Amino acid sequence: MTETMVLEKVRAFITENFLYMRPDFRLTDEDRLLERRILDSMAVMELITFLKDEFGVSVPERDIREANLGSLKEIARYVVGARAGARGG
Repeated sequence: MTETMVLEKVRAFITENFLYMRPDFRLTDEDRLLERRILDSMAVMELITFLKDEFGVSVPERDIREANLGSLKEIARYVVGARAGARGG
């Protein structure tokens, strides 16, 4: 699965679950999800559950940080990397 595919699935999840009351909000790949108040701490936990259910990626506590989950682009990169690591490649 490519970063683009992951990014679009994550975008759809976030839009459907956290931006449904803000239909005019334009979410870019680089938007800082916490800083722009798109996600809060509870939403991050929902996102982590989604990543496990949708992509089979468990996010250990040490990886719950802005560098991995701060934007759509970073989430996609993290998921693809975690999936590759799980396959040993």
